[in-house]
Amino acid sequence: MKRLVLNLLLAALLLTITFDAGAQTCTGSLGDPVINQTFGSGASTVGPPLAPGITTFTYTSNVCAEDGQYTLLNASSGCHFDWHNVPHDHTGDKNGYMMLINASYAPSIFFTQKANGLCPSTTYEFSAYIMNIGTLVSAGSNYTHPDITFTVQANDGTVLATYNTGTIMPTANPDWTKYGTYFVTPANVTDVIVTMTNNAPGGMGNDLLLDDIAFRACGPIVQTGFGSLAANGDQDICEGSDAAYTLTSSVGSGYTDPLLQWQFNKNNTGWTNIAGETNATYSVSIPNTAAGTYQYRLSVGEGQNINAPSCFVSSSPLTIHVNPLPVASVAPVQTVCIGDVLTITASGGATYTWTGPGLPPRTQNPLVISPVSEATAGTYTVVATSEKGCPSAPVQTLVKVQPKVTATVSGDITICAGTSAMLTASGGLYYQWTPSVGLDHDNIASPLASPAQTTTYTVKVSNDGCYDDTKTVTVTVSNNPTADAGKNKEIFEGQSVKLTGSISGDNITSFYWSPSDFLDNPYSLTPVATPNRDITYTLNVVSGNCGQATSSVFVRVYKKVTVPNTFTPNGDGVNDLWNIEALVTYPESLTTVYTRSGQEVYRSIGYAKPWDGTSKGTQLPQGTYYYVIDLKNGQPKLSGWLLIIR
Repeated sequence: MKRLVLNLLLAALLLTITFDAGAQTCTGSLGDPVINQTFGSGASTVGPPLAPGITTFTYTSNVCAEDGQYTLLNASSGCHFDWHNVPHDHTGDKNGYMMLINASYAPSIFFTQKANGLCPSTTYEFSAYIMNIGTLVSAGSNYTHPDITFTVQANDGTVLATYNTGTIMPTANPDWTKYGTYFVTPANVTDVIVTMTNNAPGGMGNDLLLDDIAFRACGPIVQTGFGSLAANGDQDICEGSDAAYTLTSSVGSGYTDPLLQWQFNKNNTGWTNIAGETNATYSVSIPNTAAGTYQYRLSVGEGQNINAPSCFVSSSPLTIHVNPLPVASVAPVQTVCIGDVLTITASGGATYTWTGPGLPPRTQNPLVISPVSEATAGTYTVVATSEKGCPSAPVQTLVKVQPKVTATVSGDITICAGTSAMLTASGGLYYQWTPSVGLDHDNIASPLASPAQTTTYTVKVSNDGCYDDTKTVTVTVSNNPTADAGKNKEIFEGQSVKLTGSISGDNITSFYWSPSDFLDNPYSLTPVATPNRDITYTLNVVSGNCGQATSSVFVRVYKKVTVPNTFTPNGDGVNDLWNIEALVTYPESLTTVYTRSGQEVYRSIGYAKPWDGTSKGTQLPQGTYYYVIDLKNGQPKLSGWLLIIR
């Protein structure tokens, strides 16, 4: 829709313009709606389209309907600067839908519906709640505004009633106004068609909201009350009470033969006639009432119209709210220590009344008693009362008072690394040790402690969760003795070597080497060893409280190899073999002999059998040869010359 932004000064001058055409609505009591178009409700902002035939306008799901369109929505905002923001429908229901109509360019009918089953010669009201959605800014001469005609006609098109609202001018606030008309059905008419026509053209303004379209019987004023007409407010009683009321009524003029019928509606399930209750008064008696909403009304009809639901009128309902009894809740047991503050909290009601040992009735929640003494112990009772004054069944809680405790613990302990010790505490029902590192349990009186390092443990001792005392125990961890005899040694017979031992640990009392053979000082960490044979030395370390440790080192003593440079393999039984002294003790050694030209003539791994001067079974000629001996022990190779004499 094309919109003209008015000059702000002109808008300010027009703020005081108002218009009210009034309405010709029923001034008596109304019946149940024959037509009751509320447009429904839903959580979605936009509702579904109306059934076919109700309107000639085109449905849109756009909250800002354009010319000739309508939509159903539960709130309207943000469409045009000159439209009201409307947060809810006529009833105030945030989910209730209302019909937004953006007028077509030509005047048109925007609502049509049929009312059937009417009674002849009976007064009916046709009404709706209407809002000009335009703000006062739209009150200028360039805008058009809604002008609605309500029409009631018979099936043959005969107009039975018509009403024109006149121009519905904008208001300062988004206000709903009820418009409509009432008429009397002719003697031969039981069905009518009702229409609403927007007489003003669209294009610039003429946009409206519509809600709660109704068509229903109109009759004399029917008033009711609890005992008197003035006492017509809602009644509140508590579940289980005995309800007893005398309902009174007054029926105004308008019917020549009024018949009465009291009706009942429980929990909004629908109105039903109360058999035999057709007098001006009705005595209500409900023993031991169940929770719910009980409603009563008096319906009045012209003669036998009282039996036609679309033809009688009714009073406003008289409502009895039977409120459920609250259910109080409180912890069944409360434990508190002497000298502390007792706090008991109940739930389920609006107010609470407490009683207990030596405690007069006290209305508070939570109940607070400070300081706690032995006399505080016992059973406490609370009654919760709802906002409607209904009391709960009494609920009890037992208060246990625990005395102060004095914690005792075992003394400080020294343990060796990797071992455990029992910690012991007493004096209460519950125990909590911190830190928990190194403990098999941290919530018992006597946990097993195996800390990796010296640790001070704190225990909290309590009765039923009250931490009343703490004590500490220190577990000192002594490092175990360790010994390191050093790396293995290798020497030749006749040589010496220094052992390189080291030790660590707490409370070392002694250390020594065993055996002491060939050592200059077995009580030194670095004694000098001169063994004449292979030998293993063990370094022994003794701790005062954490046992002992050992470590060994192997000293390999190689025999001295003496290589002769001459032998005479001539078979005379004297010096016939190349006897190399001590070479047999080197079973992995490699011995090779070469000629002067480098030709290998002898090879032996180990030297279990001395060489006889032959090569491949043939005697070598007399002369000089060269040898290389690799003892395979990491020592330098032995080499030199060798003379064979024959």
